[in-house]
Amino acid sequence: MSTTAQPAPVNLTSARAFPPNAPSDPSAPHVTAASVDIDAGAESGPLTRLWESVGYDEINLTYTPTGRHLLNTFGALTSTGYHIRPHYALCSGTGFPIPHWGNGNVYHEDADGTAHYDFTILDQTYDAIVEAGHHVLVEIGFTPRDLLPPEAEELTVTSSPTVYSAYEAGQWAYPPKDYATWRDLLAAVAAHCVERYGAEEVDTWLWELWNEPDIFYWRGTPEQFHELYRATVEGVRSVLPDAKVGGPAVTGGGTEFLHGFLEYTAAEDLPLDFVSFHTKGSSFSPWRVYGPTGADAPEQQSPSAHKMLFEVRSMLRVMAQFPQYRTLPAIIDECDAGVPAHFSFYDNANFRFQNTEYYPVFQVKLMKKLLDLGEQEGANIQQAMSWSFYFEGERFFEGTRAFLTADRIEKPLLNAYRLLARMGLTRLAASSDSSHGVELLDAAEGRSMPEEVDVLASRHEDGRIAAAVWRHTDDQYRTAEAPTPVALSVRGLAPGGYRLTHHRIDATHSNSHTVWQELGAPQVPGPEQLAAIHAREGFEELTAAIEVEVPADGRLALTVELPLPAVSLLELEPLR
Repeated sequence: MSTTAQPAPVNLTSARAFPPNAPSDPSAPHVTAASVDIDAGAESGPLTRLWESVGYDEINLTYTPTGRHLLNTFGALTSTGYHIRPHYALCSGTGFPIPHWGNGNVYHEDADGTAHYDFTILDQTYDAIVEAGHHVLVEIGFTPRDLLPPEAEELTVTSSPTVYSAYEAGQWAYPPKDYATWRDLLAAVAAHCVERYGAEEVDTWLWELWNEPDIFYWRGTPEQFHELYRATVEGVRSVLPDAKVGGPAVTGGGTEFLHGFLEYTAAEDLPLDFVSFHTKGSSFSPWRVYGPTGADAPEQQSPSAHKMLFEVRSMLRVMAQFPQYRTLPAIIDECDAGVPAHFSFYDNANFRFQNTEYYPVFQVKLMKKLLDLGEQEGANIQQAMSWSFYFEGERFFEGTRAFLTADRIEKPLLNAYRLLARMGLTRLAASSDSSHGVELLDAAEGRSMPEEVDVLASRHEDGRIAAAVWRHTDDQYRTAEAPTPVALSVRGLAPGGYRLTHHRIDATHSNSHTVWQELGAPQVPGPEQLAAIHAREGFEELTAAIEVEVPADGRLALTVELPLPAVSLLELEPLR
């Protein structure tokens, strides 16, 4: 008789108890000096491009001129395309976009109950994504109005000019009244997509059931959700036998729901090609302050990278309870420093970070920590998706979680993705004597990541070296009077000449928001002001490129001065 060792049990509720916001500690010491070492001769495997994915609630903004412009902007940053995940693809409606709502309007029933499909809006959405060189992460949700069950009538709203109907208010979250009809709907969607985009393109897509079914996005039972997954798999795979299907896209506190879902799919031997979940770095309290326009925050709060890493680790450890799922692709398809996306600086001044250099540096830092966490846990994290896009009708620098503000001005966050796009395909060994990693996750004081200097290094196929070096702390209100000198050593280089370029994101570089503030924060900027802002929105060089000579020992020593917060991208290109 043989026995199989079982992994240690996971505390399925531990993620819920993690503090939602990072505390501020103005007395914490600054990093006054740091040393960074990069070994160009030590490759540590492929650099997974976690950041090549974007999602958003407002599906109907996808195909607007600005939506297409932004998708094309991302298209220029990748050779393989992003995965794009819009919400509300199966919801009913007219296609009119408002914040945190949208609809693909696919499913309809005649008076006699006969189903028919209208792909007009979904085609516009997926056309815009595919034509920009990207691939769809098909978020399969939510319930069309004609598929609502009788119990959905229990959810009502008070009639008001500021609301649409009970359907938009949440009836869409009820399970469909007929799972066989749902299965047919998914088969019809899959067949239409193959016909329109071709099997080769659709083979790159991910098919994910629902969004955050552990909270109010699902008004059924877990058991009903499990059966809906079965119907979904049957529908999609009846057309696409090799379709990549998965879920359940739970929140950062949804470990118990995730465990039940995986237990069900394992017991029923259902196809599961990836596991998805979310994490958020903060949930400001209160989200919204009804006070004077532009008032200070009631309490200074900031996002926490440790909160996000803690939640991701909790999910990975749930997956590890099932040997067949331990190394499945983990898709973190909402991975953001704050929630919700459509609340702004004017709702709560703590959302200011979404305008500033704090956010892009945070995002670069987070990607590196997620890579480290996946390696430590023996997991296969494939995507860490920014749940950000843009909003129509905003004021300049409204402060929502978006890549663009009014007049298509690019916010500093977009430059984090320009920086990451310039990283090579192979990761190199690199370390900092002033970094903080995932080892602090179990510490009681680990609510926020202290100030650090850290590094992510890579090599391109043509031999170029690209390294991101940053200084950051999980406190958007913390500043430093002086920059920190970083002694950067690169070893393992081939002797000879190199071209060194140095790009920077900080308060005065790659930062349209700072320029706007220096102009007096105008809400009606003139043509010259707009031109000045646009001129500084891109990814900027700190200094002009220079040529350096690497001696026979293959070592290059540099010094980088980093304000707080800041991230530098240093690139070394061999001169042939």
